Amino acid sequence: MNGFKKFLMQGNVIDLAVAVVIGAAFNAIVQSFVADLLTPLISAFGGLPDFSSLKVTVGQSNFMYGNFVNALISFLMIAAVIYFLVVKPYTHLKERAAAKIESKTRDCPECLSEIPKPASRCAFCSAEVAPAI
Repeated sequence: MNGFKKFLMQGNVIDLAVAVVIGAAFNAIVQSFVADLLTPLISAFGGLPDFSSLKVTVGQSNFMYGNFVNALISFLMIAAVIYFLVVKPYTHLKERAAAKIESKTRDCPECLSEIPKPASRCAFCSAEVAPAI
């Protein structure tokens, strides 16, 4: 029982629990955005976007493929919202932050040790190095 308690108290388990809760809340926001804003916008241009009544009859069986089409369109809209409102801005901010963090060291061409950029000689192998650009 002590090992289980230690496992639960690890930071990654708590982080995962927080991520699940935040993800569920964010899912509600995205679904509301799709259902309340995007779907009416699409219906304004292309008619009512409800395909649930579409079916194919083979013999005595009805294949209701309209629900699948609705789910597929909903998935694509949610994926687009996630990409353009979360992934793309996050990637942009991450790239901007990475550009600000410029390395203050470089590798020695002789021994591949890490030396300061303004150094003219390697502290490890005493090799002369060209000035950093």
